[in-house]
Amino acid sequence: MALVFSNNRRWRIIRFYCIGWTLAFVYLSIVRGVGTMEMGSLKFDLLSSLLISVTLGPIMGLISGFAQILTEERVQKNRSLITLLIFRFIYGILFLLLLILGAYAVYQFYFGTSLGIVAFAMDAGSAAIYFYVLSVDVFLTLLRQINLMLGEGNLRKLMQGKFYTPREEERIFMFLDLHSSTQLAEQLGHVNYSLLIQDCFNDLGNAIANNPAEIYQYVGDEAVLTWTLKNGLKNDHCLKAFYNFKLTLEKKRRYYEKKYGVLPFFKAGMHVGMVTVTEVGKYKKEIAYHGDTLNTTARIQGQCNILKSKLLISETLVNNLSSNIYAFTAMGSISLKGKEEKVALYAVSEN
Repeated sequence: MALVFSNNRRWRIIRFYCIGWTLAFVYLSIVRGVGTMEMGSLKFDLLSSLLISVTLGPIMGLISGFAQILTEERVQKNRSLITLLIFRFIYGILFLLLLILGAYAVYQFYFGTSLGIVAFAMDAGSAAIYFYVLSVDVFLTLLRQINLMLGEGNLRKLMQGKFYTPREEERIFMFLDLHSSTQLAEQLGHVNYSLLIQDCFNDLGNAIANNPAEIYQYVGDEAVLTWTLKNGLKNDHCLKAFYNFKLTLEKKRRYYEKKYGVLPFFKAGMHVGMVTVTEVGKYKKEIAYHGDTLNTTARIQGQCNILKSKLLISETLVNNLSSNIYAFTAMGSISLKGKEEKVALYAVSEN
Protein backbone atom coordinates (compact mmCIF):
# COMPACT_ATOMS: atom_id res chain seq x y z
CA MET A 1 0.00 0.00 0.00
CA ALA A 2 3.04 2.29 -0.18
CA LEU A 3 2.44 5.56 -1.99
CA VAL A 4 5.35 6.83 -4.02
CA PHE A 5 5.37 10.61 -4.39
CA SER A 6 7.01 10.64 -7.79
CA ASN A 7 4.35 12.42 -9.79
CA ASN A 8 3.17 16.00 -10.03
CA ARG A 9 -0.49 15.27 -9.33
CA ARG A 10 0.23 13.86 -5.89
CA TRP A 11 2.41 16.82 -5.01
CA ARG A 12 -0.37 19.20 -6.09
CA ILE A 13 -2.78 17.40 -3.74
CA ILE A 14 -0.32 17.64 -0.84
CA ARG A 15 0.33 21.33 -1.57
CA PHE A 16 -3.40 22.08 -1.75
CA TYR A 17 -4.14 20.51 1.63
CA CYS A 18 -1.06 21.97 3.35
CA ILE A 19 -1.99 25.48 2.23
CA GLY A 20 -5.68 24.89 2.97
CA TRP A 21 -5.14 23.66 6.52
CA THR A 22 -2.57 26.34 7.31
CA LEU A 23 -4.98 29.08 6.18
CA ALA A 24 -7.82 27.44 8.11
CA PHE A 25 -5.82 27.39 11.37
CA VAL A 26 -4.57 30.95 10.82
CA TYR A 27 -8.17 32.09 10.33
CA LEU A 28 -9.18 30.31 13.55
CA SER A 29 -6.29 31.97 15.39
CA ILE A 30 -7.36 35.42 14.25
CA VAL A 31 -11.01 34.84 15.14
CA ARG A 32 -10.16 33.44 18.58
CA GLY A 33 -7.21 35.72 19.30
CA VAL A 34 -8.61 39.16 18.62
CA GLY A 35 -11.04 40.50 21.23
CA THR A 36 -12.06 37.10 22.67
CA MET A 37 -11.36 35.29 25.93
CA GLU A 38 -10.34 31.62 26.04
CA MET A 39 -12.78 29.39 27.94
CA GLY A 40 -10.29 26.67 28.81
CA SER A 41 -7.18 26.49 30.96
CA LEU A 42 -4.92 26.87 27.91
CA LYS A 43 -4.47 30.55 27.14
CA PHE A 44 -3.21 31.73 23.76
CA ASP A 45 -2.29 35.21 22.67
CA LEU A 46 -2.53 35.93 18.94
CA LEU A 47 1.16 35.46 18.15
CA SER A 48 1.36 32.17 20.05
CA SER A 49 -1.75 30.92 18.31
CA LEU A 50 -0.35 31.89 14.89
CA LEU A 51 2.90 30.09 15.67
CA ILE A 52 0.99 26.90 16.46
CA SER A 53 -1.16 27.36 13.32
CA VAL A 54 1.72 27.63 10.85
CA THR A 55 3.36 24.58 12.45
CA LEU A 56 0.27 22.40 12.78
CA GLY A 57 -1.24 23.40 9.40
CA PRO A 58 1.34 21.65 7.18
CA ILE A 59 1.30 18.58 9.46
CA MET A 60 -2.46 18.17 9.14
CA GLY A 61 -2.19 19.02 5.44
CA LEU A 62 0.18 16.10 4.92
CA ILE A 63 -2.24 13.77 6.70
CA SER A 64 -5.22 15.01 4.66
CA GLY A 65 -3.19 14.85 1.45
CA PHE A 66 -2.16 11.24 2.09
CA ALA A 67 -5.77 10.33 2.86
CA GLN A 68 -7.04 12.03 -0.33
CA ILE A 69 -4.47 10.28 -2.52
CA LEU A 70 -5.32 6.96 -0.89
CA THR A 71 -9.03 7.62 -1.47
CA GLU A 72 -8.60 8.57 -5.14
CA GLU A 73 -6.19 5.79 -6.03
CA ARG A 74 -7.11 2.86 -3.79
CA VAL A 75 -10.47 3.32 -2.08
CA GLN A 76 -12.78 5.30 -4.35
CA LYS A 77 -12.57 3.07 -7.41
CA ASN A 78 -15.46 0.58 -7.74
CA ARG A 79 -16.61 1.05 -4.14
CA SER A 80 -20.22 1.40 -3.00
CA LEU A 81 -21.51 4.60 -1.39
CA ILE A 82 -21.87 2.79 1.97
CA THR A 83 -18.22 1.71 1.85
CA LEU A 84 -17.08 5.24 1.10
CA LEU A 85 -19.21 6.68 3.93
CA ILE A 86 -17.79 4.14 6.39
CA PHE A 87 -14.28 4.99 5.21
CA ARG A 88 -14.92 8.73 5.70
CA PHE A 89 -16.38 8.12 9.18
CA ILE A 90 -13.38 6.08 10.29
CA TYR A 91 -11.06 8.62 8.71
CA GLY A 92 -12.82 11.47 10.58
CA ILE A 93 -12.26 9.78 13.95
CA LEU A 94 -8.61 9.00 13.17
CA PHE A 95 -8.08 12.52 11.86
CA LEU A 96 -9.35 14.06 15.12
CA LEU A 97 -7.10 11.75 17.16
CA LEU A 98 -4.10 12.72 15.05
CA LEU A 99 -5.07 16.39 15.39
CA ILE A 100 -5.11 16.07 19.19
CA LEU A 101 -1.75 14.30 19.22
CA GLY A 102 -0.25 16.82 16.81
CA ALA A 103 -1.61 19.85 18.65
CA TYR A 104 -0.46 18.48 22.01
CA ALA A 105 3.06 17.80 20.69
CA VAL A 106 3.33 21.26 19.09
CA TYR A 107 2.04 23.01 22.23
CA GLN A 108 4.43 21.04 24.42
CA PHE A 109 7.34 21.84 22.09
CA TYR A 110 6.74 25.59 22.10
CA PHE A 111 5.27 26.32 25.52
CA GLY A 112 5.10 23.21 27.68
CA THR A 113 2.08 22.24 29.79
CA SER A 114 1.39 20.22 32.91
CA LEU A 115 -1.86 18.93 31.42
CA GLY A 116 -2.05 15.32 30.36
CA ILE A 117 -3.13 14.56 26.82
CA VAL A 118 -6.66 13.53 27.91
CA ALA A 119 -7.17 16.78 29.87
CA PHE A 120 -5.71 18.67 26.90
CA ALA A 121 -8.18 17.00 24.53
CA MET A 122 -11.16 17.63 26.83
CA ASP A 123 -10.30 21.24 27.65
CA ALA A 124 -13.26 23.66 27.65
CA GLY A 125 -14.13 24.87 24.17
CA SER A 126 -12.47 21.91 22.43
CA ALA A 127 -15.76 20.59 21.03
CA ALA A 128 -16.22 23.77 18.98
CA ILE A 129 -12.70 23.41 17.59
CA TYR A 130 -13.31 19.79 16.64
CA PHE A 131 -16.51 20.78 14.85
CA TYR A 132 -14.61 23.50 13.00
CA VAL A 133 -11.89 21.04 11.99
CA LEU A 134 -14.38 18.51 10.62
CA SER A 135 -16.19 21.30 8.74
CA VAL A 136 -12.91 22.43 7.17
CA ASP A 137 -12.12 18.84 6.19
CA VAL A 138 -15.48 18.53 4.40
CA PHE A 139 -15.00 21.93 2.75
CA LEU A 140 -11.52 21.10 1.43
CA THR A 141 -12.73 17.71 0.17
CA LEU A 142 -15.59 19.41 -1.70
CA LEU A 143 -13.16 21.93 -3.21
CA ARG A 144 -10.98 19.05 -4.36
CA GLN A 145 -13.95 17.35 -6.03
CA ILE A 146 -15.04 20.59 -7.74
CA ASN A 147 -11.48 21.08 -8.95
CA LEU A 148 -11.49 17.58 -10.42
CA MET A 149 -14.82 18.21 -12.13
CA LEU A 150 -13.57 21.44 -13.75
CA GLY A 151 -10.07 20.15 -14.46
CA GLU A 152 -7.14 20.68 -12.13
CA GLY A 153 -6.18 24.34 -11.84
CA ASN A 154 -9.30 25.65 -13.53
CA LEU A 155 -11.22 26.39 -10.31
CA ARG A 156 -8.61 28.97 -9.33
CA LYS A 157 -8.70 30.54 -12.78
CA LEU A 158 -12.50 30.53 -12.74
CA MET A 159 -12.57 32.33 -9.39
CA GLN A 160 -10.07 34.87 -10.73
CA GLY A 161 -12.44 35.60 -13.61
CA LYS A 162 -9.93 34.59 -16.28
CA PHE A 163 -12.59 32.86 -18.39
CA TYR A 164 -15.36 35.42 -18.05
CA THR A 165 -14.22 37.29 -21.16
CA PRO A 166 -13.23 35.15 -24.16
CA ARG A 167 -9.50 35.18 -24.83
CA GLU A 168 -7.23 33.57 -27.40
CA GLU A 169 -4.61 30.93 -26.66
CA GLU A 170 -2.33 28.87 -28.87
CA ARG A 171 -2.84 25.26 -27.83
CA ILE A 172 -2.13 21.68 -28.82
CA PHE A 173 -5.11 19.31 -28.83
CA MET A 174 -5.30 15.53 -28.91
CA PHE A 175 -8.51 13.62 -29.68
CA LEU A 176 -8.11 10.14 -28.23
CA ASP A 177 -10.67 7.57 -29.36
CA LEU A 178 -11.31 3.91 -28.48
CA HIS A 179 -10.86 1.62 -31.48
CA SER A 180 -13.82 -0.59 -32.50
CA SER A 181 -16.02 0.96 -29.83
CA THR A 182 -19.33 -0.08 -31.42
CA GLN A 183 -18.20 -3.70 -31.68
CA LEU A 184 -16.98 -3.67 -28.06
CA ALA A 185 -20.25 -2.18 -26.80
CA GLU A 186 -22.23 -4.97 -28.51
CA GLN A 187 -19.81 -7.62 -27.25
CA LEU A 188 -19.66 -6.48 -23.62
CA GLY A 189 -23.08 -4.95 -23.08
CA HIS A 190 -23.70 -1.40 -21.85
CA VAL A 191 -22.70 -1.89 -18.19
CA ASN A 192 -19.43 -3.74 -18.80
CA TYR A 193 -18.61 -1.40 -21.67
CA SER A 194 -19.05 1.58 -19.32
CA LEU A 195 -16.81 -0.12 -16.77
CA LEU A 196 -14.20 -0.64 -19.50
CA ILE A 197 -14.29 3.05 -20.43
CA GLN A 198 -14.06 3.95 -16.74
CA ASP A 199 -10.98 1.76 -16.29
CA CYS A 200 -9.35 3.12 -19.43
CA PHE A 201 -9.81 6.75 -18.46
CA ASN A 202 -8.58 6.04 -14.92
CA ASP A 203 -5.45 4.60 -16.49
CA LEU A 204 -5.20 7.62 -18.76
CA GLY A 205 -5.09 9.80 -15.66
CA ASN A 206 -2.31 7.65 -14.21
CA ALA A 207 -0.40 7.75 -17.50
CA ILE A 208 -0.31 11.56 -17.62
CA ALA A 209 0.30 12.14 -13.90
CA ASN A 210 3.73 13.63 -14.66
CA ASN A 211 2.59 15.28 -17.88
CA PRO A 212 1.29 18.88 -18.05
CA ALA A 213 -1.64 17.66 -20.16
CA GLU A 214 -5.09 18.95 -19.24
CA ILE A 215 -8.06 16.67 -19.83
CA TYR A 216 -10.53 19.00 -21.49
CA GLN A 217 -13.46 16.66 -22.07
CA TYR A 218 -14.70 13.09 -22.01
CA VAL A 219 -17.17 12.53 -24.83
CA GLY A 220 -18.48 8.97 -24.75
CA ASP A 221 -15.48 6.75 -25.44
CA GLU A 222 -13.34 9.71 -26.49
CA ALA A 223 -11.05 11.91 -24.39
CA VAL A 224 -9.81 15.34 -25.44
CA LEU A 225 -6.44 16.42 -24.07
CA THR A 226 -4.87 19.84 -24.40
CA TRP A 227 -1.58 21.60 -23.65
CA THR A 228 -0.34 25.15 -23.84
CA LEU A 229 2.10 25.35 -26.74
CA LYS A 230 5.10 25.67 -24.41
CA ASN A 231 4.12 22.76 -22.15
CA GLY A 232 3.14 20.47 -25.00
CA LEU A 233 6.36 20.92 -26.97
CA LYS A 234 8.69 20.72 -23.98
CA ASN A 235 10.27 17.25 -23.76
CA ASP A 236 7.73 16.01 -26.37
CA HIS A 237 5.03 15.96 -23.67
CA CYS A 238 2.20 15.99 -26.20
CA LEU A 239 3.51 12.82 -27.89
CA LYS A 240 4.65 11.11 -24.71
CA ALA A 241 1.12 11.29 -23.31
CA PHE A 242 -0.14 8.96 -26.05
CA TYR A 243 2.70 6.45 -25.74
CA ASN A 244 2.64 6.47 -21.93
CA PHE A 245 -1.08 5.68 -22.07
CA LYS A 246 -0.43 2.90 -24.60
CA LEU A 247 2.29 1.46 -22.33
CA THR A 248 0.02 1.68 -19.26
CA LEU A 249 -2.64 -0.37 -21.04
CA GLU A 250 -0.05 -2.90 -22.19
CA LYS A 251 1.18 -3.37 -18.61
CA LYS A 252 -2.40 -4.12 -17.55
CA ARG A 253 -3.04 -6.51 -20.43
CA ARG A 254 -3.72 -9.44 -18.08
CA TYR A 255 -6.23 -7.39 -16.07
CA TYR A 256 -8.19 -6.22 -19.14
CA GLU A 257 -8.18 -9.59 -20.87
CA LYS A 258 -9.34 -11.36 -17.71
CA LYS A 259 -12.10 -8.84 -16.91
CA TYR A 260 -13.27 -7.87 -20.40
CA GLY A 261 -11.71 -10.42 -22.74
CA VAL A 262 -9.97 -7.71 -24.72
CA LEU A 263 -7.06 -5.29 -24.54
CA PRO A 264 -8.43 -1.81 -25.38
CA PHE A 265 -6.62 0.10 -28.09
CA PHE A 266 -6.83 3.84 -28.69
CA LYS A 267 -6.00 5.93 -31.74
CA ALA A 268 -5.40 9.66 -31.73
CA GLY A 269 -5.15 12.79 -33.85
CA MET A 270 -3.25 15.95 -32.90
CA HIS A 271 -3.11 19.52 -34.13
CA VAL A 272 -1.99 22.93 -32.89
CA GLY A 273 -3.50 26.36 -33.40
CA MET A 274 -5.30 29.36 -31.94
CA VAL A 275 -8.49 28.78 -29.97
CA THR A 276 -10.79 30.91 -27.86
CA VAL A 277 -11.30 29.89 -24.24
CA THR A 278 -14.23 31.15 -22.21
CA GLU A 279 -16.72 30.34 -19.49
CA VAL A 280 -20.11 29.19 -20.80
CA GLY A 281 -23.42 28.30 -19.20
CA LYS A 282 -25.62 29.91 -16.57
CA TYR A 283 -26.92 27.05 -14.41
CA LYS A 284 -24.17 24.60 -15.37
CA LYS A 285 -20.89 26.36 -15.97
CA GLU A 286 -18.15 24.92 -18.11
CA ILE A 287 -14.83 26.09 -19.49
CA ALA A 288 -15.02 25.75 -23.26
CA TYR A 289 -12.57 26.02 -26.16
CA HIS A 290 -13.86 27.19 -29.52
CA GLY A 291 -12.20 27.36 -32.90
CA ASP A 292 -11.25 25.58 -36.11
CA THR A 293 -8.30 23.92 -34.36
CA LEU A 294 -10.62 21.55 -32.50
CA ASN A 295 -12.63 20.70 -35.62
CA THR A 296 -9.43 19.98 -37.54
CA THR A 297 -8.06 17.79 -34.74
CA ALA A 298 -11.27 15.75 -34.70
CA ARG A 299 -11.07 15.28 -38.49
CA ILE A 300 -7.42 14.21 -38.24
CA GLN A 301 -8.32 11.59 -35.65
CA GLY A 302 -11.03 10.33 -38.00
CA GLN A 303 -8.35 9.52 -40.60
CA CYS A 304 -6.52 7.03 -38.34
CA ASN A 305 -8.53 4.01 -39.55
CA ILE A 306 -8.32 5.06 -43.19
CA LEU A 307 -4.56 5.62 -43.08
CA LYS A 308 -4.01 2.67 -40.69
CA SER A 309 -2.13 4.76 -38.18
CA LYS A 310 -2.30 4.82 -34.39
CA LEU A 311 -1.27 8.46 -34.07
CA LEU A 312 -1.66 11.12 -36.75
CA ILE A 313 -0.55 14.73 -36.37
CA SER A 314 -0.71 17.78 -38.61
CA GLU A 315 2.24 19.24 -40.48
CA THR A 316 1.77 22.42 -38.44
CA LEU A 317 2.51 20.49 -35.26
CA VAL A 318 5.42 18.59 -36.83
CA ASN A 319 7.04 21.91 -37.75
CA ASN A 320 6.90 22.95 -34.10
CA LEU A 321 8.44 19.73 -32.79
CA SER A 322 12.15 18.88 -32.63
CA SER A 323 12.08 15.31 -31.40
CA ASN A 324 14.84 12.72 -31.35
CA ILE A 325 12.58 10.10 -29.78
CA TYR A 326 9.84 9.92 -32.40
CA ALA A 327 9.86 9.52 -36.18
CA PHE A 328 7.38 11.21 -38.53
CA THR A 329 6.22 9.62 -41.76
CA ALA A 330 4.48 11.83 -44.32
CA MET A 331 1.04 10.49 -45.22
CA GLY A 332 0.27 13.09 -47.87
CA SER A 333 -2.18 15.97 -47.94
CA ILE A 334 -5.70 14.89 -47.08
CA SER A 335 -9.02 16.59 -47.71
CA LEU A 336 -10.79 16.87 -44.39
CA LYS A 337 -14.54 17.25 -44.07
CA GLY A 338 -15.54 20.87 -43.66
CA LYS A 339 -12.17 22.29 -44.79
CA GLU A 340 -11.47 23.80 -48.19
CA GLU A 341 -7.70 23.34 -48.08
CA LYS A 342 -6.01 19.97 -47.74
CA VAL A 343 -4.10 19.23 -44.54
CA ALA A 344 -0.72 17.50 -44.61
CA LEU A 345 -0.65 14.63 -42.12
CA TYR A 346 2.17 12.64 -40.53
CA ALA A 347 2.12 9.26 -38.80
CA VAL A 348 4.13 9.10 -35.59
CA SER A 349 6.22 6.14 -34.47
CA GLU A 350 8.84 5.54 -31.81
CA ASN A 351 12.47 5.42 -32.91
